[in-house]
Amino acid sequence: MPKVSQRGATIQASPIRKLVPFADEAKKRGLKVYHLNIGQPDIPTPAPVLDAIRHFDGKIISYGHSQGLLELRQAVAGYFQRYGYGIETENVLISIAGSEAIHFAFSVVADTGGEILIPEPYYTNYNGYASFADVRIVPLVTRAEEGFHLPPVEEIEKKITPRTRAILLCSPNNPTGTILTREELEGVAKLAVKHDLFLIGDEVYKEFAYDGYRHTSLLELPGLEDRVIVVDSVSKRFSSCGARIGCVVTRNEAVMEALVKFAQARLCPPMVEQLAALAAYRMDPAYFDPIREEYQRRRDTMFDALSRIDGVVLKKPRGAFYMIAKIPVTDSDHFAQWLLDRFDHSGETVMVAPGNGFYGTPTLGHDEVRLAYVLCEEDIRKAMVCFEEGLRRYRATC
Repeated sequence: MPKVSQRGATIQASPIRKLVPFADEAKKRGLKVYHLNIGQPDIPTPAPVLDAIRHFDGKIISYGHSQGLLELRQAVAGYFQRYGYGIETENVLISIAGSEAIHFAFSVVADTGGEILIPEPYYTNYNGYASFADVRIVPLVTRAEEGFHLPPVEEIEKKITPRTRAILLCSPNNPTGTILTREELEGVAKLAVKHDLFLIGDEVYKEFAYDGYRHTSLLELPGLEDRVIVVDSVSKRFSSCGARIGCVVTRNEAVMEALVKFAQARLCPPMVEQLAALAAYRMDPAYFDPIREEYQRRRDTMFDALSRIDGVVLKKPRGAFYMIAKIPVTDSDHFAQWLLDRFDHSGETVMVAPGNGFYGTPTLGHDEVRLAYVLCEEDIRKAMVCFEEGLRRYRATC
């Protein structure tokens, strides 16, 4: 029997999705499962987005440009121009979600065996994109007790080798909710210049910053015009995860030329969803204000509940809609599965993402879970009651 490739045999299973069969079985047993494991907002998709899909009147869903619809690229450039980033249409390529944008970014900065430095914990699917691109992720350890901020520049520099091709920074961060300060970004930028590296910015949560904090984009730092590649997406910003429309933004002409060739190899992004994304980017920017306030309330509800549980360590996240909590267990994988196949609190349970899947260092994250505050406040309160009771029983019995 033929064997699958080494890449296929060793690619990481998603720690976010691998427990889905256990959740399905729990539901078959009649349990209500509160999904805090995945960043699927319950905020309604904006009406203009849905209307663009409903009112599509083309006779053929045809191929489009590999770079994406011109009107959408113009709208995305206009979105960034509102922040003063000086982005033009030719700096934008539309991708099949942020996922393809990250895959393209990894492939354009490094050849086989190249290294990309990423602070951990990090979005677990980076591992899959690295496998596809045949590059290696080198993790930079951050800690819950320090709010998952970057280590000193001197520690980061120790990780740079002749194989290092880029540093990726996700801010606001998935899975921690951390917003990196401008000083942190400037420190990494100096390293990029010193060692001739690319900087990849995963900024899909840029609108979700709370308590008066502001997201700083790599695009606004001076002197990095040829080094910065930003990946973005409509998934979370416009509660349109299933639309699968993202983009890559760069001022580097050689990088864009390569990206266009990558894009040509997959022909084009989906046509109808691009029209929906165009409608989203044309909305009044004030759309985000009540959305941001809603997520801040949800964050506060979850944070306050977790903070009252003995043995839980976490800092209040400043952005995105996730938090990593260090909990008093030694195997969060087992705990997360136990919540689904052994635990029942008045006919309800909760689904969380084990923390170790967000780390590149094998020994880390086994006492952590990621929770997404994407449910309404009432459901978050109920989910936190389940979580606290589940943790109490788990510690008593397991």
